[in-house]
Amino acid sequence: MKYKWPSKNQWQQFLKILTKKEKISFLILLFLFFASFIFLSIDFYFKNTEIVPAEGGDFIEGVVGFPRFINPIYAPLSDVDRDLTQLLFSGLMKYDSEGKIQPDLIKDYKALEEGKIYEFYLKENLFWQDGQPLTVEDVIFTIQTIQNPDVKSPLRAGWLGVEVEKISDFGLRFKLKNESAIFLENSTLKIIPKHIWGDIPPQNFPLSPANLNPVGSGPYKLKNLFQDGEGRIISLDLIFNPHYFGQKPHLQKISFRFFDSQNQLIEALKKGEIKGFSLTNIKNFQSDADIELNFNLYSFSLPRYFAVFFNQKNSGALSEKDVRIALNYGTNKQEVLDKILSNFGKIVQSPILPDIYSLKAPTKIYQFDLEKAKEILEKAKFLMTDLGYREKVIKKEIAFQFKSNLSFGSTGSEVKELQKCLSRDSQIYPEGEISGYFGQKTKEAVIRFQEKYSQDILKPYELEKGTGEVKAKTREKLNEICFEKPEEKISLKFSLTTVDEPILVEAASILKNQWEELGAEIEIKTFDINTLEREILRKRDFEALLFGEILGLIPDPFPFWHSSQKGEFGLNLANYENKICDKLLEEARKSLDETERKEKLEEFQDLIIEDVPVIFLYNPDYLYFVSKEIKGIETGIIADPSKRFSEIENWYIKTKRAWK
Repeated sequence: MKYKWPSKNQWQQFLKILTKKEKISFLILLFLFFASFIFLSIDFYFKNTEIVPAEGGDFIEGVVGFPRFINPIYAPLSDVDRDLTQLLFSGLMKYDSEGKIQPDLIKDYKALEEGKIYEFYLKENLFWQDGQPLTVEDVIFTIQTIQNPDVKSPLRAGWLGVEVEKISDFGLRFKLKNESAIFLENSTLKIIPKHIWGDIPPQNFPLSPANLNPVGSGPYKLKNLFQDGEGRIISLDLIFNPHYFGQKPHLQKISFRFFDSQNQLIEALKKGEIKGFSLTNIKNFQSDADIELNFNLYSFSLPRYFAVFFNQKNSGALSEKDVRIALNYGTNKQEVLDKILSNFGKIVQSPILPDIYSLKAPTKIYQFDLEKAKEILEKAKFLMTDLGYREKVIKKEIAFQFKSNLSFGSTGSEVKELQKCLSRDSQIYPEGEISGYFGQKTKEAVIRFQEKYSQDILKPYELEKGTGEVKAKTREKLNEICFEKPEEKISLKFSLTTVDEPILVEAASILKNQWEELGAEIEIKTFDINTLEREILRKRDFEALLFGEILGLIPDPFPFWHSSQKGEFGLNLANYENKICDKLLEEARKSLDETERKEKLEEFQDLIIEDVPVIFLYNPDYLYFVSKEIKGIETGIIADPSKRFSEIENWYIKTKRAWK
């Protein structure tokens, strides 16, 4: 038997036969039924869906500085250029949000012959932003361009001696001179298009308009840019690259605005003109209520540190290990961190940053202890002077002394020295003849000398007149008068050189005050970065240097501490040399075994700390302010500031609900 839903007429008849009370009850029940249905439907929807990012929205970044080379070949020269190339270009490999190196343009790679050969295999269907295919030839062209000295790329040193060849339509092979565990980090290099740059002479690369009209393969492409009357780019817009091979980003457009100074950037921020920015100096940044309400502060860790490097050849005081140890104990690193970084950073005790690389902490550190530092200096004979500074006096042996009995008729070098000494006093030896022969004139001079100092020479023998012979008492007085006992004074005094930037100048001032409490006399010297690199660092023309070093995400201290990197063209700023350290660094660089590499590096750090060629200070955080409307930003370890954009595809403003 079939049942039918009541017709409209039947419903009307049904309602007519109900009493008023029954009608009210029925309508209430009917309302409750529909309300329950709607509630259960909404509940079901929310339980079985989730909020996910949606496409759309614009992001505006404020940056201090102006683009010059939107080109991976030159981008390392400028943080601004690196930011832009990070969004516009792709590399064989890339960094993820955890700082790990992952495939980007490639689908696979192989490390062969214990890291001496690497093979990479490109993904299929790769295209440049102008629609042209991205091929193995583009990769080879990029590497060979960097290697060309006429191009003058700052990346050239990292690719010297590397051979690259095509092995298939999608495969290429790199041959290295030595085994290398760090080559994968080199392969994060962004690739440039051969069809754009191939016809440009290498020497003309820096002048090419293509530097400001980039064609890349990254998630975004250049839409337009705006220049001021001086030709500087003051803003530009990036939009989604439809040919991008990876995950499509949620943000529709990213704009950059460029400023002369941090103050100008902050003014634009207060006007609501930017949604993201970073600061080199947060100490003097006065955040107002609107900024705190509307912006999140993201803190990233960078593999870099600042330290004071000692040039022992240029300073007598710093050449003494006890002085370097005392300075380490006398440095209050926490005070430096608090005052210049407002505690946005970490204290550093080692050249390999164990916290970032998951290595063991050093077995020895120099914990701040002012009294211990003073005690070490006292034991090392660096004593306080009346001027309030420490000084060490070293007594030295006299190079020549009279040891023989000399009399009339004697000859030789001692007679010559005797005549030289006596001739200093014209009343004793007016003739002043230096012949090496003990004659009558010399004898008469000796008599006058003995009688002048009769209290010490004649009286002990109850003599009134000189004998003219040089014996024990006369020799003793001659040695006292003729030869001052030499001594060397080493003052605890040296200069501290750094870059003329507010943070580093303030850090130098803090260190100066701390070390002066130990009894050191410090002179601070500052230079602009170009002068420092060209004149000071290359010539190692400093005594102590406050400077920073940037490491990669694969730890490799070799460039900074191996003895082959000393001198004009190396990065071994302290001119440090230790054969055991050299061997450890060489082995760590070659080994593909991560456990073995860690052991080598941990042993290396203990040797460096024991030799004290440096005072490690701090590792500053990278601070990034972003509007709270921007979601999906993950903090962690990044290789350099531009890598905050390494997973820009996950950033979003708009959301939608999607079924789970």
